[in-house]
Amino acid sequence: MEKKEKLDNLRHSSAHLLAAAVLELYPEALPAIGPSVENGFYYDFDQLKISAEDLPRIEGKMQEIAKTWNSFEKLEVTADQAKSDFVSNPYKQELIEELEKEGKSITLYKSGNFTDLCRGGHTPHPKNDLKYFKLLKIAGAYWRGNEKNKMLTRIYGTAFPTKKELEDYLHLLEEADKRDHRKLGRDLDLFTFSELVGAGFPLYTPRGGIIRRELNNFIEDLQSRVGYQQVWTPQVAKAELFKVSGHYDKYKNDMFNVVSHYSEEEFFLKPMNCPQHTQIYAAKQRSYRDLPLRLTDFAMLYRDEKPGELNGLARVRSFSQDDCHIFCTEEQVDNEIDTALQMIKKVMATFGFSYRYRLSTRDREHPEKYLGQPEVWDKVEKWAEKIMQRNKIDFFIAEGEAAFYAPKMDLMATDALGREWQLSTVQIDFVMPERFGLNYTDRDGSLKIPVMIHRAILGSSERFLMILLEHFAGAFPVWLSPVQAVILPIADRHLNYALKLNENLLKNSIRSEIDERAETLSAKIRDAQLQKVPYMLVVGDEEEKSERVAVRSRDRGDLGKMPLQKFLEEIKMEIGDKKLRSA
Repeated sequence: MEKKEKLDNLRHSSAHLLAAAVLELYPEALPAIGPSVENGFYYDFDQLKISAEDLPRIEGKMQEIAKTWNSFEKLEVTADQAKSDFVSNPYKQELIEELEKEGKSITLYKSGNFTDLCRGGHTPHPKNDLKYFKLLKIAGAYWRGNEKNKMLTRIYGTAFPTKKELEDYLHLLEEADKRDHRKLGRDLDLFTFSELVGAGFPLYTPRGGIIRRELNNFIEDLQSRVGYQQVWTPQVAKAELFKVSGHYDKYKNDMFNVVSHYSEEEFFLKPMNCPQHTQIYAAKQRSYRDLPLRLTDFAMLYRDEKPGELNGLARVRSFSQDDCHIFCTEEQVDNEIDTALQMIKKVMATFGFSYRYRLSTRDREHPEKYLGQPEVWDKVEKWAEKIMQRNKIDFFIAEGEAAFYAPKMDLMATDALGREWQLSTVQIDFVMPERFGLNYTDRDGSLKIPVMIHRAILGSSERFLMILLEHFAGAFPVWLSPVQAVILPIADRHLNYALKLNENLLKNSIRSEIDERAETLSAKIRDAQLQKVPYMLVVGDEEEKSERVAVRSRDRGDLGKMPLQKFLEEIKMEIGDKKLRSA
């Protein structure tokens, strides 16, 4: 048995143990489902009203019960018998009826005095194995993930084979909590959400807006140097556009419908830029001399995410993406992708991310999910493998993760806590150019269909900002910091000198502020550090007399006194080099 399967079985067994403990303490509770998940397990209950303060009590009961469980006994039963066993539990009844309708076998698993409807997958020695677990939190969850169903009480937990693994994971959770982007975004005044605007629609403050602009400008500067051209497209389009692209059939439920009071036409807020970019290409006849045509777009996009899945900036309904679509000949594909991969490599190095790639291929057992011919998919999937091998890229294959029109080369970046995030993507698309009837005149005068390369480096600006916030724990490198330097006058009499310094910094494009509050210097320094400001410039009698500043670094401590010009030279060099000084 593989290590992952053993861990899944251990966690699934822990979910059973959780349900058994809850029923002993709260007999009126109705257990629903309790699977293992990526980092642990959960169990959903109806008629259970508890708070986080109750978790230690439940955990203690779990420890007590685990000592009495010698095995998981499998019981194959009829549907009628199963319904009888769970006669007062509508959730189990629903699951049993589905199994019966599908003609599947119905199994129960018994441990000690607890029996649950279950298809299996348990640790063989629960008494010895179920020792190192922890209940983490309580949340609300709709039955079967459908917001039209009843809200249940979900208890999350985790479990590991050894005490050390559990302790290491709990320490990681503590670190992740300190770096929670929602808390940091609030504390650093970067973004907010409003019930009047709507869930999943972030509002950026001036400071948050600075970070977004710096990220976009960084990418745009890299792109423009190698012939990428920025375009701008509407945020709304007719349904016919998405019918041609295939999004209407494959993606409609995730799109926002827009109604016009003056037209019966059906419109949608666009969830991606590619269909509109095809229309820029199609606006005039193209020649092989026009190719490659590289179009970039930072326009806003909208996707109708389920309310229960919204999560800070990690999952939103409005976002922008550093989209690029390259229209080229088949012979130009390799060079264009190599250029894109080199740009991506530079960006990841700038942020200090280690990474590997995921080749997201189609699910061969469900061809109905995809557009295009199987032989084209075979060709592109093999082509993508060769590209990554040629570029000496570490990659793994994830079957079923492809877009409906093309396989994807997805970059999986590792952050400071060792978590993996999908960022950049590159896709070779033969489907969409054909569906839109795109063509170009080749050297021999014949019309040919271009290849369309989809490419994003940061991906969603919202999600990337979330990752950066947690990766750097809010202590952004200087070039990204909303406030790069704060001037701290020791007393009111030093304010005029501070104003003069601030004016000079602003003229040199350094984002600076003055802390004019009637607070002690130590309080001002502490608050600047809490705000993660990279540099603090302390000014008092001595600094004003010598026309210097006492420089204190967020990351390196006291750097001593120096002329303002020297500080300007050093900070400009740091900004230009985009040096990383992360927390």
